[in-house]
Amino acid sequence: MPPRKRRKIDHKPKSSSKTSSHDNKDTPTYSHWLMKSEPETRLEKGVDVKFGITDLQAEPDQTACWDGVRNYQARNFMRDQMRMGHKAFFYHSNCKEPGIAGIVEIVKESYPDHTQFDSKDPHYDSSSKKDNPKWFMVDVKFVRMMKRFIPLSELKALHLEHKSTGGALQNMALFTRARLSVQPVSKEEFDFILSLESKKT
Repeated sequence: MPPRKRRKIDHKPKSSSKTSSHDNKDTPTYSHWLMKSEPETRLEKGVDVKFGITDLQAEPDQTACWDGVRNYQARNFMRDQMRMGHKAFFYHSNCKEPGIAGIVEIVKESYPDHTQFDSKDPHYDSSSKKDNPKWFMVDVKFVRMMKRFIPLSELKALHLEHKSTGGALQNMALFTRARLSVQPVSKEEFDFILSLESKKT
């Protein structure tokens, strides 16, 4: 059986005339990511989509599947570029204080997201077929909490500063592709954000 379903917000599918091919799976562009999930209770079609980093910690082996992604670009990142051992920031979204809560590791590469076939699931997609699934997921494992929570407000201020100074966060997808629930993070961005842990605010 797959790990217990995780619940999260994602945006409705956008029409896409072209999607990434599996042919590109062996040439990943990124090795670091940011993955958004909701730490506070919210009902969607009668199901609580809450899944914060402490929920991940409570899972067997602190591991869960990252289901429910219904955006083509976010799906393509998971399906075509995420690899075993890649690290990702666990980002709390749609909550009182959004920001980076911890770090997870990709421990299973992409496979079909079972929620697309479950008519009782909020992420059910009647147009997706088991012999040709639309949506994919990966498994993630808890690595650690951030030494301090890095709030969106702090990251945004740095992004705006770096846009004019040429700093590490000037092109961060959290601001340039904000709607994506799964986003690439450059090594420079990842290392810079880690450096913020030891800085007092």
